[in-house]
Amino acid sequence: MFRPLRRVRQTLSRSETEAILRAGTSGVLALSGDDGYPYAVPMSYVYDQDRLYFHCADAGHKLDAIRRCEKASFCVIGQDQVVPAEFTTYFRSAIAFGRIRVLEDPAEARAALTLLSDKYAPGDRAGLERELERFGAHLCLLELRVEHLSGKAARELLPPSGTQA
Repeated sequence: MFRPLRRVRQTLSRSETEAILRAGTSGVLALSGDDGYPYAVPMSYVYDQDRLYFHCADAGHKLDAIRRCEKASFCVIGQDQVVPAEFTTYFRSAIAFGRIRVLEDPAEARAALTLLSDKYAPGDRAGLERELERFGAHLCLLELRVEHLSGKAARELLPPSGTQA
């Protein structure tokens, strides 16, 4: 169902790919938008046990797209070093494919929001409670269940062929 990378040698292991997702602070969520146009939007996120969680507005293009089609992908660039002398970039990236949904259950939504809070404001439980009180019913949290994960790196960042990393 999911295509293998064409440049197999540049494929990152699952653990290396997950490390990119854990370390990143933003990525691009891609959905099927209006009139068949792709809709890709930058998002903050947290990755936890084959799930990506996002916080968003409770109305708009993103939610309309999710209601129409639950399939999504999310891309994170872990490294992007331009090397002008070589006419290339040294990069590491991860792409997650899966199905996305709005978390309707308040307990699930709170758990996801807590994960996001722990990532972006570690130890600030008072701030989390303020946000919950401030936005309450207007909080919208999304969960993307990862069905396929793909990681890739520039060949210059990989160990020489035939050696272990």
